Amino acid sequence: MEANKVELNIVVYTLVIEGLCKAGKIESARDLFCGLSSSKGVQPNVRTYTVMIQGLCHHGLIIEAEKLLREMGGKGCSPNDCTIIRGLLNNNETSWATRLIQEMLERGFSADASTMELIVQGYSRSGFVVSVKRFS
Repeated sequence: MEANKVELNIVVYTLVIEGLCKAGKIESARDLFCGLSSSKGVQPNVRTYTVMIQGLCHHGLIIEAEKLLREMGGKGCSPNDCTIIRGLLNNNETSWATRLIQEMLERGFSADASTMELIVQGYSRSGFVVSVKRFS
């Protein structure tokens, strides 16, 4: 009987990275992510970047998460949600989140209802009264 083989593609690697992040093994997740292109021969996609950014934010590695966000944009992957904003707000980095939101708006980002909810909730948790009009 021939053993079944699993093709190791970006979907599989993304799932492994997500599992490592959730298990608290952020260094292992980071090492795997960083080696995707060079040693695994696959390119991270939007989902892979999002998973890694979420993991970094969850572990308080906000500076590294923002660097990855910028790298993502530089490689032609457009962020598909506000993971970094959520991470900043959850880590009480309200000013940083405000700056990044403003930068996103200047680049043509359009805040939808769920994004606005995230912003309002984040600012409320931080004790700020926010003018929603400012971000629309």
